[in-house]
Amino acid sequence: MAEPFLSLKQVSKHYAGVTALDKINFEINPGEIHCLAGENGSGKSTMIKIISGTVKADSGSVIEINGAPIQSMNAMDAINRGIQVIYQDLSSFPNLTVAENIALDYYVANHRKVVNWKELNQIAERAQSRIGVHLPLDANVNEISIADQQLAAICRALTRDVKLLIMDEPTSSLTKREVDSLLAVVLEMKKKGISTIFVSHKLNEVLEIADRVSVLRDGKMIGTYPAKELDNDSLTFLMTGMKVEYEPFQFAGKFDHPILELNHVSKKGEYKDVSFELFPGEILGLTGLLGSGRTELALSIFGKTKPDQGEILINGQPVKINSIQDALRYGIAYVPEDRLIQGLVTTQSVGQNIILTTLDQMTTRRHFLDAVKIRNSIEHWVKDLSIKVPSVQSPVQTLSGGNQQRVVLAKWIAADPKILILDGPTIGIDVAAKRSIHEIIRSLAKRGISVIMISEEIPEVYHNCSRILVMHKGSLMKTFITQNTSIDEIQNYVNGTV
Repeated sequence: MAEPFLSLKQVSKHYAGVTALDKINFEINPGEIHCLAGENGSGKSTMIKIISGTVKADSGSVIEINGAPIQSMNAMDAINRGIQVIYQDLSSFPNLTVAENIALDYYVANHRKVVNWKELNQIAERAQSRIGVHLPLDANVNEISIADQQLAAICRALTRDVKLLIMDEPTSSLTKREVDSLLAVVLEMKKKGISTIFVSHKLNEVLEIADRVSVLRDGKMIGTYPAKELDNDSLTFLMTGMKVEYEPFQFAGKFDHPILELNHVSKKGEYKDVSFELFPGEILGLTGLLGSGRTELALSIFGKTKPDQGEILINGQPVKINSIQDALRYGIAYVPEDRLIQGLVTTQSVGQNIILTTLDQMTTRRHFLDAVKIRNSIEHWVKDLSIKVPSVQSPVQTLSGGNQQRVVLAKWIAADPKILILDGPTIGIDVAAKRSIHEIIRSLAKRGISVIMISEEIPEVYHNCSRILVMHKGSLMKTFITQNTSIDEIQNYVNGTV
């Protein structure tokens, strides 16, 4: 049996009394695709930082590369030994060309102070030819898709003779087709003997691509398993220590008087001739691939953009939603896909974020802010949505993804909406936190709030929605009654194969 490229033996890391990693044993073989699974806070990030040399393990920990113990390793040592990380933000230089981004590490490593443009392009060409991709080398990185930026980051690693590439949530912003292309590149690297540690919350991708899966929970290594021996349910159990089951969502209302109607709504280049109804207390699923028009349609309902034609009705009455203020006046709220950039003011506290939509209601008769009203409102929503936080004064950026999403929900639910649009409500959230967010959404529907749940994850809309709309290339392809269909049938319409 081949010697592992990298081994961790009894690796631990403590921070001020908190155990981030507890005597971890791990190894990855040359050319292996090894997935690291675990919930937020399980220790994945700390383990990646130790492997890549940005964090030092506690004394007594042993790290070996090709069987040789490493006494000390910083980030540059790790790169020189063939270990590189592609983080979720890609760490690209957006105003440089693709070729410049790819060749940058090579020039820095070789202390080159003068750029030879012909050589630079040759370096970029060689790197992309190794994995069979063709990128627009003269384009600026900010002009290409996120998927191509991922590929450019991989090519940059290849200029330094990478032996182990760590990819942190590489598919979170990609379409299904782009995911397939990226996974094909990972398999191509495997053929060339390059090892990959693949970190993802998308369990189906983990099981599709991995040779083995290592599961972390609360800083401990639960075990390492051949991927072919696992499925979604068993992997979820290993990650959480509990069985996560879903009872199908039961819509208690009637399909008689819609609260929202869209009649033949179109916007050039984004969506065309879309018609549907939303009923009080319903959770309506809206799914489709990235670029299908699902988010663009939601933004028009919320007043951020205007349709070119068609009609929107609220409670049977035609309305003009020309702005976000109009949407709020009609009782429409929108929780965006990117909660950190669009949904939260991350430098402000949990409490400040929660009351953003209701500040005008938090005043005294003399129009001064009422500290008692503000405190009572914040405490109510923290308790109602079970937001786990040391203090309501804590900056929201210090919370886990699941708790950040609860804060966004609290902010908009506090505004007392009649219609709540949730775009990617559980993106980047671990399995147990997803379940709790889904329970909150279901409880909102039971209170009579109508919910539009937008998600590219078919199981998410299937288990939580009474009906599901499928969009493809800007058109509404099909409306499903959930109890009369299957996940596979919905997926076929999403992919446009029907």
